[in-house]
Amino acid sequence: MAGTKAQGGEGDSLLLWILVWSELAAFGVLLIAFMIMMMLNPDGAALFRSHLHPGLAAANTIILVLSGWQAALAVRLGGEGRAVCRPLLLAALFGLAFAAVKAFEYTLEIRSGIGGLGTLAELYFIVTGFHLLHVVFGAAILLLVAWRPSRGNVVMIATLWHAIDLVWLVMFPIVYLT
Repeated sequence: MAGTKAQGGEGDSLLLWILVWSELAAFGVLLIAFMIMMMLNPDGAALFRSHLHPGLAAANTIILVLSGWQAALAVRLGGEGRAVCRPLLLAALFGLAFAAVKAFEYTLEIRSGIGGLGTLAELYFIVTGFHLLHVVFGAAILLLVAWRPSRGNVVMIATLWHAIDLVWLVMFPIVYLT
């Protein structure tokens, strides 16, 4: 986090890490609640899982990993100047592609009747929808930073973007594979 420190001081870095850890904690609570509900109702869990599309979720996993790679590349390129614009734009476009795939997945799930499955479906839409909002917001910030990149801002959005990726990498097996 030396780039952040050089730009704005240690306080910026501290606030960034407070934000990252609070986001991870919020998602952790939601995922624990989801796992508890799945364990308390194994028959309902099986019915719920029959409405999911793990292939689309796997495609979204690949999309987010590619996006994170581009964000990391922007940092590695020095975080400043025109050279970082392309990887930041690609990271944002991959984020928006994730959102498009997720919207398509939601459409299929809603048409299949997943909404009528009670608490499990509600928790699913809360946790995945909250993540989707983070992806869309993060993609918008990536675009903003690409427009006027500075090392500190590139490092900060890349760090937040990786936290969003990390949440999905934990969420994917819990929701779709267990």
